Amino acid sequence: MGAHNLTYIFEFYLTGFTEDPDLKPILFGLFLSMYLVTVLGNLLIILAVISDSHLHTPMYFFLCNLSFADICFSSAMVPKMIVDIPTHIKVISYVGCLTQMSFVSMFGCMDDMLLTVMAYDRFLAICHPLHYAVIMNLHLCVLLLLGGHGDLIDVRFGHPYAESLHLQPEEQGHQ
Repeated sequence: MGAHNLTYIFEFYLTGFTEDPDLKPILFGLFLSMYLVTVLGNLLIILAVISDSHLHTPMYFFLCNLSFADICFSSAMVPKMIVDIPTHIKVISYVGCLTQMSFVSMFGCMDDMLLTVMAYDRFLAICHPLHYAVIMNLHLCVLLLLGGHGDLIDVRFGHPYAESLHLQPEEQGHQ
């Protein structure tokens, strides 16, 4: 019976941006300010669309959902990085890394799906202006939105990173 490779990875070491202690407060302030501007700007878009009844159209419905997806996409990665800069933590657990990659991939796909649906919405508005109100009703908007979210189930449960990072010796062919 041959020896098996029993190497298991429980955490990853992160290299970071710099080791210079003088640059860390600058990087912390820069990333924190960019994150806050991103979140607050997208929240303002969502609040503006919700509060003004003139903006209750398909284009702004999708824009509101895109803003929400952008908040989630930014929140999947940046807060961990902001916390790690001043605390000098340079590790992430295997499960934490896989979870973070899954959320980044999921919300990135959601952004792409919403941009595609928004392009289709504008195509209908430009090429079929007289039929636009009949074709692009609230029912179709919700179906397009849910259809795109249904594709995200494939991303979450059939994640390519999950298969490539699963390091069980039996499945890697080591004997």
